[in-house]
Amino acid sequence: MHLINNELADLLGSVKTPGDFYAADVCAMHAPLLRVKGVGPVALPLLAAQAEQLIAVAERAPYGRGEETLLDTQVRRSWQISAECVCIDGSRWLAALQSIVERAAFGLGAAEGVVAELYKLLLYDEGGFFVPHRDTEKSPGMFGTLIVGLPSLHTGGELVVRHRGREVRLDLRCGDPSEVAYVAFYADCMHEVLPLTSGYRPVLVYNLLKKGRGRRPRPPAYATQTAALTTLLQGWCAHQGVADDSPAKLIYPLAHAYTPAALSFEALKGEDAAQASVLAAAARQSGCELHLALMQIEESGSAEYSGGYQPRGWRRYHDSDDDDDAGDSGNDDEFEIGEVFGRGLTLSHWGRPDGSAASFGAFAFTDAEVCPGEALLDMQPDEQHFHEATGNEGASFERSYQRAALVLWSQQQRLQVLAQAGLSVALPHLEALTARWEGSGAVSGDARWQEAHALSHHLLRARPPGTGVHADEDRSQATQWIALLAVLARINDAEPIDTFITGISAAGRYGQGDNAIIIRALRALPAKRACDLLQQVLRANADLRIGGCADLLQRASTVAAWRGLLHGAARSLLDALPGDPTRPAAPKDAWRRKDLDAAGLSHLLRSLCRIDSELAEQAVRHWLAWPKTYGFDSLIVPALRGLAEQPAMRRHAAYQRLCTAALQHLQARAAQALAAPADWRRDANLSCRCVHCNGLRQFLFSASEPSWRFKAKESDRDHVQQSIQQGQCDLGCTVERKGSPHVLVGIKNDASYAARVRQRKVDLEDLARLGVRGKG
Repeated sequence: MHLINNELADLLGSVKTPGDFYAADVCAMHAPLLRVKGVGPVALPLLAAQAEQLIAVAERAPYGRGEETLLDTQVRRSWQISAECVCIDGSRWLAALQSIVERAAFGLGAAEGVVAELYKLLLYDEGGFFVPHRDTEKSPGMFGTLIVGLPSLHTGGELVVRHRGREVRLDLRCGDPSEVAYVAFYADCMHEVLPLTSGYRPVLVYNLLKKGRGRRPRPPAYATQTAALTTLLQGWCAHQGVADDSPAKLIYPLAHAYTPAALSFEALKGEDAAQASVLAAAARQSGCELHLALMQIEESGSAEYSGGYQPRGWRRYHDSDDDDDAGDSGNDDEFEIGEVFGRGLTLSHWGRPDGSAASFGAFAFTDAEVCPGEALLDMQPDEQHFHEATGNEGASFERSYQRAALVLWSQQQRLQVLAQAGLSVALPHLEALTARWEGSGAVSGDARWQEAHALSHHLLRARPPGTGVHADEDRSQATQWIALLAVLARINDAEPIDTFITGISAAGRYGQGDNAIIIRALRALPAKRACDLLQQVLRANADLRIGGCADLLQRASTVAAWRGLLHGAARSLLDALPGDPTRPAAPKDAWRRKDLDAAGLSHLLRSLCRIDSELAEQAVRHWLAWPKTYGFDSLIVPALRGLAEQPAMRRHAAYQRLCTAALQHLQARAAQALAAPADWRRDANLSCRCVHCNGLRQFLFSASEPSWRFKAKESDRDHVQQSIQQGQCDLGCTVERKGSPHVLVGIKNDASYAARVRQRKVDLEDLARLGVRGKG
């Protein structure tokens, strides 16, 4: 573990003062009885009519400047009613107010003995505001201000509070009239009220006082820790990437629990808030980026029985007595954790100090990045399940942990950190960066291009693909890799394209769907290098993906600048053509082989005719030499159908030779007599010589019997039906399920003749298409 992990944790651990420069929350409230002198009882939520009555008895609120008290609606526009004219009653109001004061004091990190003194009732109407200012000390012992927003309908009027470079924007509106929102802050904090855009905003303003002996509370200040953290982080950043084993990012788990929905810098509690504020200041000064994230750990492995009880099913780790699963929870004591086989560590639900979201998604991390190094050792799982042994599988467990954490990395290393997080994190960022570069004019070499180039470089370094990994093993990952190549093609970045093709496509991570992007990417390279890389790709993949490689070569052959340089690539593909079907497959993963189809044969012949006519004729000779591998009806004729429509192809000797052979095959079949059966005699291509199949054979040879009944047990009926299917006999079968055993009923048909009629029609069409008029 690197020293910085423990040093960072020690410094943050010294930030012990709870609280922050402000505290804000919403709480339930039993509506108080509010009376104002000259108005009487005031209903809540505040009605517009009563708001006008309050304004009638109020006065314009002044502001202070030094020893002066001034009135200027360009600085402050609101109405005030002094505390002497306001009376708040209600049996539960005092208890509610006391609860608010205690919660506010705790949020500010103030000690006991804090009381609230009503100062004024303020009312903002439409257009009301108050420019940035600080509150003056109005009573002995005053250290802060408490503002309680009374229920009303309004928009705008947010309160902005600033302190030591930090800023929060708070809204005192509540969606429920039975709730009130409050904000407390230290008196020396700069704050302002933004303009009210509609309605009325009534608030009660209290002075927060420290009673008794002892100094008044002060906003937390950690100048010493901030300076030390800044120095530490500056040293860490300076050594990043310079023969240093320090982690790429630092992760500091927080003390309090937070739900994903409520995870934000503003929602941090107690010492978490203080530590986050100190680290945020140090990060700004040291060139680091700070984020808040949810740290999630998933573990699984073996379990052992610790007692005689053999449990069944899943068991939950922490179940209270009133939980639905409480009856099962005691059985967990019968298990003990064995060995951990699987462990996944991710960060998610990202947020920034300014409140904006960071769309990083799931982000992997390592134990070496956690501060301090042993921080995860004492964590208790949020959920833990055991499963009993079944069959050959022993008992097992699964458990998960969840904790909020501060995540830090150097701005200079941001791209490297994104790349280490994997394609799922970095690729969207790279695509967005490329889109911005294209939108700004797509100037090669400018700042955005350089950033995209650097990120792609880190990606290819951080996640080198394994040799021999095939795209169909992990389609989602393969899709991400080819999407990366598509981005590299968009920015026309030759260096990473070369690295990608060499280390990925030519290493076996390839699929036919990649071809268009590969060709587009290779255009960024010099013609000679592009064709050399193409040859590497074909040599590495042709044995298993001959059809896709044929399509890739055909696409490459359309690039005029490459055509004279593709002989080696074409030779590699020709050497990989399947031949003798009886020859055992060489590759150990030959089960993955995708045979050449008609489209692949067409692509290959077209590309070879463009590249080298002698190679094209070699390919034709090879195809004709192995008719079982390259069937006329399955491959050659279907391929020629498309090629015959291209006048340029018809001039090539290789095409003409293949076409001549195909025509001979078609003419020979078309010359055969075609007549419907004259009687019920049918072919009997049966390999089995059992007594039942011999009976079937005699029936098929009979010229007078159109149907056959075979009464036998099910296994014998199934055997006879299998023989009929394997022999492709002109016999339709049904089972008559009357009596026992059932009867297999066979009725002869003209399926073979009908198939020959259909084939004759297709053959005549192909003869006409390939240049010969056949006879019907």
